[in-house]
Parts: sequence; structure tokens; C-alpha cells
Amino acid sequence: MDWDVYNREVDQYGKEAGIPTDPIMFITMLKKMLTDVSTEVDACFPENTYAEIKDGRLILRKTPRLIEAEGLQHLKNEIKKRIPEISIVDILVESEQWLNLHRGFGPLSGNLRRMDSPAARFITTLFCYGCNLGPSQTARSVKEFNRKQVAWLNLKQVNEERLDNAIVKVINAYNKFELPSYWGSGKHASADGTQWDTYEQNLIAENHIRYGGYGGIGYYHVSDKYIALYSRFIPCGVYEGNYILDGLLNNTSDIQPDTVHGDTQAQSYPVFGLAYLLGINLMPRIRNLKDLVFYRPDKRTTYKHIDALFSDTINWNLIQTHLPDMLRVVISIKLGKITASTILRRLGTSSRKNKLYFAFRELGKVVRTAFLLNYIGDVELRQTIQAATNKSEEFNGFAKWIFFGGEGIIAENIRHEQRKIIKYNHLVTNMVILHNVERMTRVLKQLQNEGYEITPEMLAGLGPYYNGHINRLGEDYTLDLDKIVTPLDYSLKILL
Repeated sequence: MDWDVYNREVDQYGKEAGIPTDPIMFITMLKKMLTDVSTEVDACFPENTYAEIKDGRLILRKTPRLIEAEGLQHLKNEIKKRIPEISIVDILVESEQWLNLHRGFGPLSGNLRRMDSPAARFITTLFCYGCNLGPSQTARSVKEFNRKQVAWLNLKQVNEERLDNAIVKVINAYNKFELPSYWGSGKHASADGTQWDTYEQNLIAENHIRYGGYGGIGYYHVSDKYIALYSRFIPCGVYEGNYILDGLLNNTSDIQPDTVHGDTQAQSYPVFGLAYLLGINLMPRIRNLKDLVFYRPDKRTTYKHIDALFSDTINWNLIQTHLPDMLRVVISIKLGKITASTILRRLGTSSRKNKLYFAFRELGKVVRTAFLLNYIGDVELRQTIQAATNKSEEFNGFAKWIFFGGEGIIAENIRHEQRKIIKYNHLVTNMVILHNVERMTRVLKQLQNEGYEITPEMLAGLGPYYNGHINRLGEDYTLDLDKIVTPLDYSLKILL
């Protein structure tokens, strides 16, 4: 973005983001924020029973284990007992009849062409690629179509953008139910990657040291309401933290988080700095906290209880000098000129010529130090982060459970087809989650009508990743589009 556009946009962006765009005012605000947080944590540190400084080293004790609501396990057992068994194809059929997702998948060329049974073809394609059966195996199981018919829709009418639009439609339907509101506010999301295997005889495949095996990384942003908002397929070996902001910036669903949690790869200074200017609260899970550096607001500031934590100071002049350059980058991201992951990859070097890197790094030092101090002083914050990251790991396991065909190996050798496979699986997984919540809502309402006492605490302890009632396997699947499906009823309220 050129400087003329920047000068026209910067004042409005500052108002929307809630930050001063004048460098001196910006530095004043940052200093006050860091000073206030440091002072507050220092004053409360003697009463903090979950942290202490011993021999100059910080020791964090485990947070208290959350007590399960009374009667929760019995409620879970009742739900599992009452949800009827169903095949995964029937879940896709019913979800399609609720939402008519197939209407978003016309010819990519734009030329209208009549196709027999478009809904059935669409469901078969979802089943084929979202569950990784492949066209040949799907044709053996779903007798209505042959292998070429199954593969044709994927090649001619499906791309990533259309899959993303269908995912958003499922998320918006899910968000209308009451039950997910007991699991989260929708303001938090967690980002995590999981490895997906590909064949070794593949120019695109890479060996991942941390996960082991060849393949790529499926990177997901999962709402605190349990449903995945965004997915992306990235190569092994890249820094996952570079992609942590893309999910929130590209998310167009009704669930709009402003806080993102991640694992230890989200701790780099530039990520913290860029997230702050974008108005995103970055709160990753922290490991080896005792080895991280804390920064004082200035050299003369000392603290009574936590002074041993600090070992360096902030170069405020560097942030002040380069604030216009940093804001220019941020506004370019907001205007769609560049993605956050692209600029973070560019900032992944400490070359002396890269002044922008040093400016973002210095800003990140301020933001991360404030976050780390809050992390030490707020036990509930630590519990929230742990709970959010656990939901990401649960979603990863659930998505792989649905991806049961082909031994869980992505057989495609072309990168854009591999990216589509991740989107297919994301869409099917979200459709199953939506279906589970609809069935759970009906069961809970039935229990309540029978006099079963249900409390908000019990509902908060539930989750939508049920799979015991789902039949994944079988030689024959029947697409019964004439079956009578009960329509979605968002008005059902569990607690009156």
C-alpha cells in the first residue's frame, strides 16, 4: 500500500482498532499498560499460591483441577443411550436437506449444465473425499454412481472457496442452537496443527521431525464453542505461528473471536506485535516460562516481589520511529493487499537491514511481557488457555476419526487437491458436529420433559464430539433423499 492510501486510512483504522496512531501517544499508552500490569502483579504476588520465585527462578504450580458438575456423567450416559445409531452417509443426507449446501456448487466455468440428482452427487462427493474413501471405493459402496461420476464433481465444480462458503453455512446454523452457548462465548478460538500423512513417493511430501512421518500439516482454528472456523494445509517444517492470525482475519462466519490461543509456536515476538496492532489478543499456552525474558518499562523501575523476573528493557525509540511503517503493513493486511502469514514469513529474519523486523520484535516484547505477567497472576486465564487448546486437540482427533478411509493417507499428489481434501474433511466434520448438537438438543429436551433435572453446569460439561452412535463402516450405503427429515428447530430451549 502506498503512503497516500496510508494517510487516508490511518486515522479511521486507529479509531476502529482503539489505538492511537500518533507515535508519541502510542508509546505513552504502551508504557502505561506495561507499568500498570507489572505493578498489579507485583502487589498481588505474595497472595498468589500458584507461583513463587525461588533462587531467582520462577516456579508455577499446577492450576486446580476443575470439579465435574454433579450428575454430569449420568447425563452423558443418558445422551449416549438415547441418540439413535446412524450411518455417516445419513448424517450427510440430513445435514444437506437442512442446509441445501449443494446449491453452492455449480459449474466452475459459469455455464449452466443440467446434472441429474445434484444433491445425491454432492453428498457422494463429500463422503468420498471428506472420509478419504476415494472414487473407486465409494463407487463400490454407493451403488448409484460409478467412479467417474464420483470424481467428476470434484474436478469440475468444487474449489476451496466454495468449500469455505459451505463450511461457513454449517457454522452459522450450528451457532443458532442454544447448547453451544454453554461451551463458550465465541470470542475465543484456538489454533493447532496436526500431521496428515501422504505417500513418500511424492515431490510435495516432507518429513516432519516433531510429528514423525511424511506429509503436511492441517492447521485449524477451533472456536471455544467446539466447531472449527478455518482450516489450511501447510507444509511440514514451516513455523506454524506464522499462520495463527490468518484464521481470524479470513473467518466470515457469525462466530467472530477476538482472542486466539495456540501452542508454544505462537510465542515469537513479531507474532505478538502484529496481533496487537491488528486488534487480536494472542494468548498461547506457555512452556518453559522460567527461561523466557521479561522486559522492564525502563531501567529505573524496580519491583518488590517480582524484580528477579526482569532482565532487560524496551527500546521505545525503535517502536516510535517505525510505528508508521508497522501500521502501513497492518492496514495493508486489513485491505487485503497481503496476508498476515506472508508478512510474518518476511519478518522471519533478524538481518540488520530488516528494520521492520526489529520494530515488530520490540513491540512484541512489550505485548508478550504484559501477557506473561497476566499469565502468572491469573489462574483462571491459565485454565481458559488450557481448556481452549484441549478443544483443538479433541477436534483434530475427531476429524481424523472421520477420515477413516485409505488408512488415513492423503492419496492426492497435487498441492491444490491436497488442500481441498483438508477442506472436505473440515466440512464433513462440521456437518457431523452440527448433527450431533441437533440430536443432543432433542434428547436433552426429552429428558427435561420427563422431569430430569439439568443445570447450566451440566450442559457446560458436555461436548459435541460423540461418535459411538455413528456407523462409519459397511459395504453398501443408500442415499435415501426421500426420507422424511425433521427440520432444524432453533427455538428449542433446554433450560426455561
